[in-house]
Amino acid sequence: MTTEGLSRRHALTGAAAVGVGLPLLAACGSDSGSTATDTPAGPGPLAPTTDIPEGGGTIFADQKVVVTQPAAGEFKCFSAVCTHQSCLLANVTDGTINCSCHGSKFSIEDGSNVVGPSGSAAGSVADLAPVKIKVAGGEISLV
Repeated sequence: MTTEGLSRRHALTGAAAVGVGLPLLAACGSDSGSTATDTPAGPGPLAPTTDIPEGGGTIFADQKVVVTQPAAGEFKCFSAVCTHQSCLLANVTDGTINCSCHGSKFSIEDGSNVVGPSGSAAGSVADLAPVKIKVAGGEISLV
C-alpha cells in the first residue's frame, strides 16, 4: 500500500493499535528467558512412584507440575511455575523446589515459599499451587 492510499482513519487506527499493544506486550515480559503459564496440563498418568526420590521430587516440564515425596510413600504435587515471574522451576534438591531464574525456593512438603527471589525473605512470593494427583498401583496420575 502506498502513502497515497493510506487514509487518515487507517493511520490513526494503526497508531492507536500500537499505542495499546506495546504496553500490553511489555507487561507480559520478564527479565528471564524461561517462562511458563500458570496452568498445569490436564488429567493423565505421570510416572511410576519409583521415579520420585524420597526426600526429593521430579519436575514434569510438559505438564508444568512437580511431584515430591517428602516422606516414604507420601506424594505431593504442585504447579512447577514459579510464582515470582512464571519461570518453569528448575530442580528439586535438599528439600526444596528451586527456580533458577531468581533463586526462589519452595518446600517439598507444602509448596510454601522458603526463600524469595534474589535471597529475599520467606513468604515474599506466593506459595506454589497444589495440584491434585492420584496414587494407585504404583503409578502417579494427575486428576
